[in-house]
Amino acid sequence: MSSKGVISEDCLGWAAKDASGVLSPYKFSRRALGKEDVYIKITHCGICYADVVWTRNKHGDSMYPVVPGHEIAGIVTKVGSDVHRFKVGDHIGVGTYVNSCRDCEYCNDRLESHCLKGLVLTFNGVDFDGTITKGGYSSYIVVHERYCFVIPKSYPLASAAPLLCAGITVYTPMMRHKMNQPGKSLGVIGLGGLGHMAVKFGKAFGLSVTVISSSMSKKEEALSLLGADKFVVSSDQEQMMALAKSLDFIIDTASGDHPFDPYMSLLKTSGVLVLVGFPSEVKFSPANLILGMKSVSGSLTGGTKDTQEMIDFCAANGIYPNIEVIPIEYVNEAIERVINKDIKYRFVIDIENSLK
Repeated sequence: MSSKGVISEDCLGWAAKDASGVLSPYKFSRRALGKEDVYIKITHCGICYADVVWTRNKHGDSMYPVVPGHEIAGIVTKVGSDVHRFKVGDHIGVGTYVNSCRDCEYCNDRLESHCLKGLVLTFNGVDFDGTITKGGYSSYIVVHERYCFVIPKSYPLASAAPLLCAGITVYTPMMRHKMNQPGKSLGVIGLGGLGHMAVKFGKAFGLSVTVISSSMSKKEEALSLLGADKFVVSSDQEQMMALAKSLDFIIDTASGDHPFDPYMSLLKTSGVLVLVGFPSEVKFSPANLILGMKSVSGSLTGGTKDTQEMIDFCAANGIYPNIEVIPIEYVNEAIERVINKDIKYRFVIDIENSLK
């Protein structure tokens, strides 16, 4: 799993050196290519709110310098002697984790994101050789083939990057809770990077999709740009009451604090609300759960089987995230815009053409 020594060439990246979160150029070394490793020249990397969290030490566990980025797309440049799934020239993706124990019940079920012995995150994680992982705001990365994904060559690498976190985070619970049944109804709370992908998947599955937002300004894009069937402003009690007991499923992507009782009242009997955002607390009346035998579920990213399935589904059905491609030099401004929710809907860094 670990290697002896490092590849001689420098890896060029952008790193935050302290809790200010300001990113600047940084050179470092990657581990040597192991027998089961893939060497990936990174072409694109999506910007996720996780990049804000760890560059700015919001969890108090940042290990500086932090090279963020866990929505990685690129091209295979070298493979280890025992690699069978990839060859030089293949298009490839890496998501939120790069290692797991490979031996627990969840790893055996290809649910590596729930590894009992601890997941190794793509950046700001401790790998099995004791090194601190560094993410996709960099020129290349070395990853065990198990945690890499085939990106069909017909699918643009820039579009593929956000699938590796934003896409899989909503796809996983949608599949687990059988939200792929045509004719069922889905509510999507929040219309950011995750929410807009939930709308796209919902429409591809043949669901009736209602976007629920705190901002009236999102109405036009929800209905016209993303093809949602309905749009409701969450503060409008009349609109919310009209939606009562009408939804089979709700995906809640909002990370800001918000009340849950109004949303629970929108679910049909045996309806499911899945939380993928991170508000500071979840609070609702027990009656809103018990009456109507409703369920509240949580979900975080996905295993390797689901991730590959999701990429293939997007390629087969022409599902593409809405992205704004930027050069690496713009990354600090982009992160400020992510914080201010000024992006429709995912920044993708053009690593290949701007990181020199």
